[in-house]
Amino acid sequence: MLQTENRQTDRDLGMVRKTPRILAVANQKGGVGKTTTAVNLATALAAVGKQVLVIDVDAQGNASTGLGIDRKGRLRSSYHVLIDQLPIEDAAIPAPVPGLSVVPSSMDLSGAELELIDLDRREFRLRDAFERLGTRYDYVLIDCPPALGLLTLNALCAADAVLVPLQCEFYALEGLSHLVRTIERVQRAFNPELQIQGVVLTMYDRRNNLSDMVASDVRQHFGDKVYETVIPRNVRVSEAPSYGKPVLLYDWQCAGSQAYIHLASEVLKQERGHAPR
Repeated sequence: MLQTENRQTDRDLGMVRKTPRILAVANQKGGVGKTTTAVNLATALAAVGKQVLVIDVDAQGNASTGLGIDRKGRLRSSYHVLIDQLPIEDAAIPAPVPGLSVVPSSMDLSGAELELIDLDRREFRLRDAFERLGTRYDYVLIDCPPALGLLTLNALCAADAVLVPLQCEFYALEGLSHLVRTIERVQRAFNPELQIQGVVLTMYDRRNNLSDMVASDVRQHFGDKVYETVIPRNVRVSEAPSYGKPVLLYDWQCAGSQAYIHLASEVLKQERGHAPR
């Protein structure tokens, strides 16, 4: 699926893409805080005045639910953007956070992997959609499914960089190494400008020595690519999605909310060195 097919990309044609900063939030392992990070980082960026768009390309639709988008209201979704080439602006729905919009997921995405196989430019459908997107947004966060199929590949081909949530557990480094190899393959075959934006440690438990060991190992391997901010295990973070709210709206004073505010601050500082394309 990741093999080069000798297709001429937009960069080969010399086209300059003027889009927002696009970050794919990805990890092929489920349950690592990927969607939670996408939702709450987007909320924190919007809270400081940025115009932010979340694109939910996970068929489970948890990012859409976590931002209060009712399933009955998802008449246009990322499925229609990918398969029908619906303009992103026509699929975007305002979230209950000023400055934040969502292109929601729908159950149709569960079959999109098979449908994409026979479509032209199957790896670049999302990138092509961004080519038609205006300059309204400062940041786009793509919440990827916990798998390395065509949906995630579309996100990686469209993104400027990948933000990797990493759970502080024993197998974390092994899973991260697989993702890094995939990113390298995408760089060679489809998107040479793709970078690793950073690794954010999630579900950190200060009472557990294993969390400290994993954090130390990750920092040793990836150096300053690992954010200083760690996201703690926090009950309020776990509760917030059931109320259709980011944790920053549910309880902005809790430890999880404060961590995501600090993470947004780190991302903004990091982004000062990136000029728009």
